[in-house]
Amino acid sequence: MTTFEPPLPRDNEPTPLPGESALDIALRPKALAEFVGQPLVVDNLRIAMTAAKLRGEPVDHVLLSGLPGLGKTTLAELVAREMGAGFRATSAPALERPADLAGILTGLSAGDVLFVDEIHRLPSTVEEYLYGAMEDFVIDIVLDQGARARTVRLDVKPFTLVGATTREGLLAPPFRARFGLIERLEPYAIEDLARIAIRSCGLLKIDVDAAAAAAVASRSRGTPRVVNRFLRRLRDLAQVEGRTRIDRELVDRGLTRLGVDDRGLLAVDRLILSTLARAGGEPVGVKTLAITLGEDERTVEDVYEPHLIREGFILKTPRGRILTPDGEKAAGVPARPDDRLPFGAG
Repeated sequence: MTTFEPPLPRDNEPTPLPGESALDIALRPKALAEFVGQPLVVDNLRIAMTAAKLRGEPVDHVLLSGLPGLGKTTLAELVAREMGAGFRATSAPALERPADLAGILTGLSAGDVLFVDEIHRLPSTVEEYLYGAMEDFVIDIVLDQGARARTVRLDVKPFTLVGATTREGLLAPPFRARFGLIERLEPYAIEDLARIAIRSCGLLKIDVDAAAAAAVASRSRGTPRVVNRFLRRLRDLAQVEGRTRIDRELVDRGLTRLGVDDRGLLAVDRLILSTLARAGGEPVGVKTLAITLGEDERTVEDVYEPHLIREGFILKTPRGRILTPDGEKAAGVPARPDDRLPFGAG
């Protein structure tokens, strides 16, 4: 087995993942001390990294779960920065074959951090290929086929795998058990999101008052990524109007332009609520909702439903989704028996 040697500090600029921009990366904190929110997760990571440095070892493999936009990628980058290690990012759908993973693993330096987004989507063959690399830092490559097949074992330099997932339950138990740290990120408090908004405005070089930052935070679905997306559009509006400051009036007007109401609901959220309201109290299945929205079922369950459930607007039952009294108020459509539509629970 390869002996681990602590890496020399490196100043790596991460490569954007699919759907990210250079500005997304620029708004991320550059040190763990700058990270706002998730205090327990941050403390656990800090302790693990400090202990690993004292032992001269790489950090244990880390599994980060939670809704999109809560900072899983950012924390993975910060682990690499704090350890003075290299950072390599990829996503599970890009690793279709074991050979794709082997090329990445053999290119890692000692102590590097390999970040795999959507790790629950790894093909089973690739997932099993990771077992030896995670535990013993070796990979077995099969050459040829049939009776002529033979296996060649290659050493992999000790590394840290950081996996991010929105569906932890889809990971195979043997795979999940190989992670030394398993942390779940929760939606952020409004106070933390307001602090993030103020920090991001500083990086975007535009002023923001406290009331405006709080207003953006309250409509951002508990998600820093949404805060930053809203702020970029509000900055655009401010600059077009010749303003140098984002105030509460600009926030209200700008977010209304984006279709975001005072509860933080998007047009799609309101369509879900009105669809459930028109069902007259009958449960509506996720397939029906997906058809109504023109989205796939996974998008409905992973992107839209969590916020509506967390806010107490809808409930999931064995037969389908139903509105709560708060959801009926938010929908603005009274549920009348003669207004029912033939929605099923399918």
